[in-house]
Amino acid sequence: MDHFTYKNDALHAEDVAIADIAAAVGTPFYVYSHATLTRHAQVFTESLKSVKPLICFAVKANSNIAVLKTLAAQGLGADVVSEGELRRALAAGIVPSKVVFSGVGKTRSEMKFALEAGIHQFNVESDRELIALNEVAGSLGKKAPIALRVNPDVDAKTHAKISTGKKENKFGIDIDDAPRIYAIAQSLPHLDVQGVSVHIGSQLTELAPFRAAYARVRTLVESLRASGINIRTIDLGGGLGVPYATDDAPPPPAEYGALVAEMFGDFGAEFIFEPGRLICGNAGILVTEVLYVKQASHTYVIVDAGMNDLMRPALYDAVHGIVPVRIGKAPSAVVNVVGPVCESTDVFLKNIDMPLPHEGDLLAFRTAGAYGASLSNTYNSRLLIPEVMVKGAEFSVIRPRLSYADMLALEVTPEWI
Repeated sequence: MDHFTYKNDALHAEDVAIADIAAAVGTPFYVYSHATLTRHAQVFTESLKSVKPLICFAVKANSNIAVLKTLAAQGLGADVVSEGELRRALAAGIVPSKVVFSGVGKTRSEMKFALEAGIHQFNVESDRELIALNEVAGSLGKKAPIALRVNPDVDAKTHAKISTGKKENKFGIDIDDAPRIYAIAQSLPHLDVQGVSVHIGSQLTELAPFRAAYARVRTLVESLRASGINIRTIDLGGGLGVPYATDDAPPPPAEYGALVAEMFGDFGAEFIFEPGRLICGNAGILVTEVLYVKQASHTYVIVDAGMNDLMRPALYDAVHGIVPVRIGKAPSAVVNVVGPVCESTDVFLKNIDMPLPHEGDLLAFRTAGAYGASLSNTYNSRLLIPEVMVKGAEFSVIRPRLSYADMLALEVTPEWI
C-alpha cells in the first residue's frame, strides 16, 4: 500500500499534487510519502510482535536524514555499513543502542567511531576483522559487542547481484566454520560475543529461503549455547521483497512474521531485523519530464531523469512501473523510455505499452523510494536531484538540487597545472 493516488486525473502524493511540486522544484526529483513510511514501519513491527523485535532500518536503502528521522519516531533503529551511515543515523536522532554495524570492510577508524558512539552490535564477517576490532576496542579500554555474520549457503532465489547468502558471495563466515571462529572470538579479551547474524539477500519473493537459512541458524545457536557460548541476540537480517512492475508477489509481512514465530517463538533471545526496501520502496517515486519523443527503429520517449538518478534498471535489470502524472486521452503506443545519459544502458523500460506522452508531460517511476536517491551519482557531470517529503497537504525539500557552482567547488586545480 502507498499514498500515491489519482485525484481528478492528477497524481498526488497524499494531498499534494505532483505537478505542483514539479512547478516548485523542477524535474527530475524524488518525492516520499510520510504516511507510507510510517504505515510500513508500523505494519512490519506489528508482524513481529511475538518476538519483541529490535528493527534496524537498512540505511543503505534510503539514507536521507528526514526519512531516518521519520522512522526513528516509529521506534526503528538503524543497520549501517559505514561511518557515514552511522553519522546520518545519529543526526536523525536514532540512539546508538539501536544501531548495528554490518559490512565486510569496516576500517579501524570506523570501528573506533562506532565504539565511542556506543552502538548495540558489530556484525563481524571474518576472523581478521575480529582481531582488528579486538585491538581497537582494547586501545579504547572497551569491549566490543559482536555477532558473527554466518553464510548459510542458501539460494535466496533473487537477482544474482543482490544475493548474499551463498558460498560464492563475499559476505559472512561459512556456517560450517562458525564454531571455530566463535572459539577465536571467545578468546579475545576485548570482545563481548553476544550474537549470531544472517542475511541471505534482497528482494526475496518466497519464504522458503528464509526457512532454510533460519533452520541452519537455529541449529548453530543451539550448538553454540551447548558449548558454553551465551548467544543472546539473533539478527535475522532483512530482504523481504516488495511488488515492482512484474508478476512477482512477495509474501506479506504477516506471513513472514508467522514464519519467525514458528521457528523462534520459543527461543530466548533478542531478535534483530534489518528491513530496507520493504519500509521505503513503495514510499517514494521519481518524477521526470519528457524532453523529446523520437521516432526511429523504436519510438523513444526521452526523459530528463537518467541512469545516474535511478541506477536500478542499469544495475539489476529492475523494472519500475511508469505512469503519467496527469491522465489524458492520448492514444496508446509501444515505446522505449530512456534517459539522456551517454550510455546505452540508460534505458528504463523497453517495449512498454502506454499512452503516448508529449514533450513537457510529467511521468512518475513507481516504487523508487529504495536504492534510488541513495545510489544516485553525478555521472556525465549531472547534478544530484532534489528529494522532497510530503505529509498531508504540505511538502518540503529535504535535499536541494545541487548547483553547478556546488559541483565545481568540490574540486581543486593545483597551481602547477
